[in-house]
Amino acid sequence: MLLSFLLAVPVITALVIMFLPRERTTWPRWVALTGTVMTLIISCRILLGYDLGAAGFQLGEARELLPALGIKYAVAVDGMGLVMIILTAVIIFCGVLASWEVQERPQEFFAFLLVLVTGVFGVFMARDLFLFFLFYELAVLPMYLLIGIWGTGAKEYSAMKLTIYLMAGSALMLVGILALYFGGGGYGHSFLLDDIARQSFSRNFQAIVFPVLFLGFGILAGFWPFHTWSPDGHASAPTAVSMLHAGVLMKLGAFGIIRLGLELLPAGAQMWAPYLVVFTLINIVYGALVAMAQTDLKYVVAYSSVSHMGIVLLGICALHPVALNGAVLQMFSHGIMTGLFFALVGMIYGRTHTRDIREMGGLGRRTPYLALAFIIAGLVSLGLPGFSGFIAEILVFIGAFKVYPWLTIIAVTGILFTAIYILRVVQKIFFGPEKDKFENLKDANLMEKACLAILMLILLGVGVYPAMLVNIINTSVTSMAAVWGGTP
Repeated sequence: MLLSFLLAVPVITALVIMFLPRERTTWPRWVALTGTVMTLIISCRILLGYDLGAAGFQLGEARELLPALGIKYAVAVDGMGLVMIILTAVIIFCGVLASWEVQERPQEFFAFLLVLVTGVFGVFMARDLFLFFLFYELAVLPMYLLIGIWGTGAKEYSAMKLTIYLMAGSALMLVGILALYFGGGGYGHSFLLDDIARQSFSRNFQAIVFPVLFLGFGILAGFWPFHTWSPDGHASAPTAVSMLHAGVLMKLGAFGIIRLGLELLPAGAQMWAPYLVVFTLINIVYGALVAMAQTDLKYVVAYSSVSHMGIVLLGICALHPVALNGAVLQMFSHGIMTGLFFALVGMIYGRTHTRDIREMGGLGRRTPYLALAFIIAGLVSLGLPGFSGFIAEILVFIGAFKVYPWLTIIAVTGILFTAIYILRVVQKIFFGPEKDKFENLKDANLMEKACLAILMLILLGVGVYPAMLVNIINTSVTSMAAVWGGTP
């Protein structure tokens, strides 16, 4: 019942928030914080209950929903899904802390945030494709309202662009899911992943359906050239939404490619991977180069996410167990790192009322804690040894090099460009002459320090001892590697 309980807590918390008295403006924050603490505790309990020796899917629950259509409420968690659930629980908890000062309609804001998180949890544990799609839509749709109402700048444009792109991706994903539902033989029509995995799909079928699923999920993962919704969405989103957007939602796309594409259509993955890997290089290098040219701090981090998600997609397309371990670890590391980055961007903007890097300078003297946190996030981004980003990227590059050596060498140049724009941003914002207009800035408050400290400690902890996550992730990768001919 732990998985169902994890799904229920955010929804129940959202309902409680909506029934709170309107005049009690601080209550929604505390109720939301309580709900996210509960999800964090439940996630840790699931982690402690996961048996590494048994591996595979565990803590499963299944109930009939629509037997005539082959639809079940079926949830379970494997190593990859477990790591993503922990990521989500951490990001939503820190997102609530970072959004403590939200004044406009806090009830609706926190309620929508928690509904979105319910969808994310559901995607990571769904074992029925109908349920998978339902939770996916639940995770995506609240983004329109969260950006359109609580965003800044061209928020209506950004919200609409994000929604159109993601709905296009959802349409492709739905086509792929229906093809899997109707395309197999021997088990009748079933949405259950276990039944679909046992079906025998022809190579021609896989060659057609795999790119449809890859593109549908790839749009959400920031796959070039369908990535442009992401920077605009980041630029207009409020802090907690940016944290969830880059930290968790983009991971749904990569997760879907692995769960549906690699696991169910291995022959299709092998046919298309040599072509798709070229696009992942564009993601990595193009994203880093465009980030170098930005003057808006949020756009720097947004295009940095496009580049780093390219590393995830490279690890997936390499179809090598080492690279896939690195890709999933990169999903976790990038999720925590961008959560830290966007929390910092929101805190800096709240103090300076600008995101223009050219207008800042010397902030480190007034806000040393924010400066420290930003530097640590930057070091993770550029892959400094000792932090989580390094071990994730090195695993991806080692695995990919064994399959695509020359293409991997090109991909590694993205690290150089990342170092350039990260060090430039740190120097421009926190060092150099102090601007007179910022002489009264205050450093992070207690809530903000707690939020930043949690994220920094995780990045350092995983970097120092990555085995605590790699061992969990590898329980999923080992079984997948056997399907498409890899060896652990």
